[in-house]
Amino acid sequence: MTETDETRPESGAEPAPARPAGTRRSRVRLLMRYAPLVAPVLLWAVPCVVLLHTGQGWPLAVTLLGTALFVAGLVGMPIAMVRGHGRRQQDRAAIVGATLLGGIWVLFTWSVLLTLLLRPLLAVAGVGDGQDRARIVTWAALAAAGGLLVWGFVEARRVPRVRRVEVPLARLGAGLDGTRVVLITDTHYGPLDRARWSERVCEKVNSLEADLVCHTGDIADGTAERRRAQALPLGTVRATRARVYVTGNHEYYSEAQGWVDLMAELGWEPLRNRHLLLERGGDTLVVAGVDDVTAESSGLDGHRAHLAGALSGTDPEHPVLLLAHQPTFVDRAAAGGVDLQLSGHTHGGQIWPFHYLVRLDQPAVAGLSRHGARTQLYTSRGTGFWGPPFRVFAPSEITLLVLRATG
Repeated sequence: MTETDETRPESGAEPAPARPAGTRRSRVRLLMRYAPLVAPVLLWAVPCVVLLHTGQGWPLAVTLLGTALFVAGLVGMPIAMVRGHGRRQQDRAAIVGATLLGGIWVLFTWSVLLTLLLRPLLAVAGVGDGQDRARIVTWAALAAAGGLLVWGFVEARRVPRVRRVEVPLARLGAGLDGTRVVLITDTHYGPLDRARWSERVCEKVNSLEADLVCHTGDIADGTAERRRAQALPLGTVRATRARVYVTGNHEYYSEAQGWVDLMAELGWEPLRNRHLLLERGGDTLVVAGVDDVTAESSGLDGHRAHLAGALSGTDPEHPVLLLAHQPTFVDRAAAGGVDLQLSGHTHGGQIWPFHYLVRLDQPAVAGLSRHGARTQLYTSRGTGFWGPPFRVFAPSEITLLVLRATG
């Protein structure tokens, strides 16, 4: 493994390729603008109405108590989120707010789905009267949400299963055929202490005997100083060639340079718009990385996504493996002749059916996809979880990518 000098040109950041003026980006901007105001009300009000006020005929005490609980959630969730993620940075409040968010998202989803699907089926089947059917839907929604949240909590907390993917690369030399690349990403060490979980993840990674181990960002929610104990096991990760890391958007909420410094201290190579060369059997693979696309707006000196800088001095005939936190960077990667981009960020949606909203903003949600004539993108569902401690129909993963020469 040979290393290049870090490239930081004096000129401005590399311009992104022009995007077509489509409706998808406009929808995303509108959602991001108004969602923080409208979404909490909808999330709590809709299940309240559907489960308590659509013909169930509950005793008055039940209706009043249930409504009071929904109102308390509507008021309490934003307060907990602000206390947890604002200036106070209270971990207990963050846990409460995130758990309420995940719980009400699941209850909202299943109360709506079962109202739209189960209630008409019960009517067609002639089951009970209107009150009976309304009550069946309520109990079914509560049971489905409760069961999925228990299962989702177990899924979020377990050590991820290994997902093995063979990736053919036309320009990969025969000497590098079979190169083993392990990808972890979006570990999101945070308010819930997962130091032991972190140790077990690293043990699983070491069992894969990787040539190259990659972390594509979002290490934690919080500063390096605050989450250091959870991140320290990353220093035990082994690779025969190198361990490489790029920043994610969450690093830029939590003093990104501190995370870059800590990862270097733990023996990882932060690929901040630079590259390494992996050489074997007379063949070469360029392993490059860029800062997250949100880096430049962070105001941190020298932080920006700069693909030309990352590839400066490389032989254009050599295949390129690029680490970029967000799949959306693949447009630039394809324009720059990258062979394979590794990304995270999406969590695979984390809690179904949130992946439909993720897809509005990203070109891929999970798995291997092709973009242009040469470029492939692998998007991991993530190794940890963000916020709500649940994963529903979006399992976490440690990815083993085996590179195959096809030329």
